[in-house]
Amino acid sequence: MGDYISTRNVHLYYGENEALKGIDLGFPDNGIHALIGPSGCGKSTYLRCLNRMNDLIPDVKITGNIEIGGSNIYSPKTDTVELRRQVGMVFQQPNPFPFSIYDNVSYGLKLSGKKDKEFIDERVETSLKQAAVWDEVKDDLSKSALSLSGGQQQRICIARVLAVKPSVILLDEPTSALDPVSSNLIEEMLLTLREKYACVMVTHNLQQASRISDTTSFFLTGQLIETGRTKDIFVEPQQKETDDYLSGRFG
Repeated sequence: MGDYISTRNVHLYYGENEALKGIDLGFPDNGIHALIGPSGCGKSTYLRCLNRMNDLIPDVKITGNIEIGGSNIYSPKTDTVELRRQVGMVFQQPNPFPFSIYDNVSYGLKLSGKKDKEFIDERVETSLKQAAVWDEVKDDLSKSALSLSGGQQQRICIARVLAVKPSVILLDEPTSALDPVSSNLIEEMLLTLREKYACVMVTHNLQQASRISDTTSFFLTGQLIETGRTKDIFVEPQQKETDDYLSGRFG
């Protein structure tokens, strides 16, 4: 069985600068997949290729082949709004909209034309439960999402992604701006989502990658150095650069 997400010979240029140098990498349709490596090595750039967020940056050129669920996402026929529903994104800084908790989570549903209040109510509740924040907010869904703590805001953002039933969740250092308690809650929540979703996560926290990911890919200077089962990468890396990075010799 082939990978649900397949990237072959992906090069990305910012103007003349080659930021990704022929990345071959794939992921199945579930599990947590960690992307690690020093700052500026291409992890987040690669992540943003998977839902075409790099389209929003001027002077970017991407070559190679990226398929999700068998479809070439860079085909001219691709509907990028639908793609970003299918491939949701959670950013480093929580970015709730300046609306109520309810309106944040229901935003994508309403955008796609859903009007049935009972259906929307059910999706909001289910998504907040999946994001492990329902018990904290259920009594006041009309409260502004901006009034919540950073950790709660991040979980609201995850619920917003889950509400539209994506197949892939991209996470760009989702806990790096949070306190340890909030980070732990999000890690535990991601472990409950791994069965249903392909979660691809950039993290600088090597302990986090080793704790919760199924597979790990190590990037360095725009290249994929090594990828494999997380246990194998951390216990017995095959490449010297990976070993040096994991043992703190650079990065």
